[in-house]
Order: sequence, then structure tokens, then C-alpha cells
Amino acid sequence: MAVCELCEESGGEIIFRNEQLRVVLVADANYPGFCRVIWNAHVREMTDLAIADRSTLMRAVCQVEAAQREVLQPEKINLACLGNMVPHLHWHLIPRFADDAHFPHPIWAASVRQTADEVLAQRRALLPALQAAVIRYVSCAS
Repeated sequence: MAVCELCEESGGEIIFRNEQLRVVLVADANYPGFCRVIWNAHVREMTDLAIADRSTLMRAVCQVEAAQREVLQPEKINLACLGNMVPHLHWHLIPRFADDAHFPHPIWAASVRQTADEVLAQRRALLPALQAAVIRYVSCAS
């Protein structure tokens, strides 16, 4: 197997970590609050996990989504578990707003607008509260 970037690197700024998984904040200027939930052990697919581990992972995904909804109050949250480029089990949790660069399309599509800098700054100002909420939600669930 080639070197796996999620085995070698954190995948973002670590907000929460335990023996099974970690929650990271992704540095994406257009999407403040974009998080990933990453399974620590190298597995490729959800079905590579024992059923109890699948439940643990999905509980964490739901808890991060709840924290994002509470703090950021997005229009929608996109969940994605692609792994095409990095075949290491992880979930993307992307808060979406009607004024974001790609809405209503996926963030990997061509952008359709530029979100105002002051709007992005307001969303970035919420990141400490989001981090605290993620810790509160995920710590209670683990």
C-alpha cells in the first residue's frame, strides 16, 4: 500500500480525538466550519468496521452535525464519505449557506458566486464556539 495521508497526518486541526476516531476542522477559506470525522485505524470502507464501530463512527458524525447546526445555523449540512482520492475512512461535514460559493451545487463543482468577505469573517468568528460545541457533543457520546 502507498503511504496514506490520513494515517500520516491529522487531516486538519484536531478538535477531538480518542482511540477510535478524530474530529478535525478543515482549513477552507470558503467553508468555515467544514469538519471531517476520521477513523484512526486505516480502513477503506464502512463495512470494514465491526457493527459497533460503525455505530460509534456514525454517532460522532451526527454529533458533529448537531454542533454545526447549533453554532453555525446553516441552510443545510452536506455529508460525504468519498475516499476516492484518500482511501481511508472519513466523513466530510460541510455547512452550506445559500450565499456560499457553490450553493446549491456540491463544493467540488464550479463556483457560482463569491461569498462576501465580511460574511466569511462572521462565520470564522464562530469557529471557537463550534470547536467547544464539537467537544461537548462528541465527548458526551464517546
